Amino acid sequence: MIDIPDSDRQLIDQAIFLPMLLTVLQRDLAAIDKGSFKLKQPYQISIEAIIRDVQKDLAAAKRYLHKNNIKIIRGRSENNFTFYMVMYKGGEEKRSYFNDKIRNNVEDLLDYYLVGRQEER
Repeated sequence: MIDIPDSDRQLIDQAIFLPMLLTVLQRDLAAIDKGSFKLKQPYQISIEAIIRDVQKDLAAAKRYLHKNNIKIIRGRSENNFTFYMVMYKGGEEKRSYFNDKIRNNVEDLLDYYLVGRQEER
């Protein structure tokens, strides 16, 4: 295992989990569009605003990783794990994520963007 600073680890995790959060939000937006909500527009506006925030944060993380020559390669999914290879300053680190942990991390991010991010403003 290579020594990756916590700040870089956090950005690596963002680059892995934020695209998953975008997928969830886009599916939820489609479900709202097709659903029988009485007042769709407030939900749509809220989710679209969160999508823009997530896209902005993901773009910043990707720019940082690109600028610092950090690469993430998604590997295979096997049983209950998904594997990633992180190329960091000439070294390689293999990382495995328990799929339930991935779901929990994405859920935590959703909570952050729904509640925590609003409290920062």
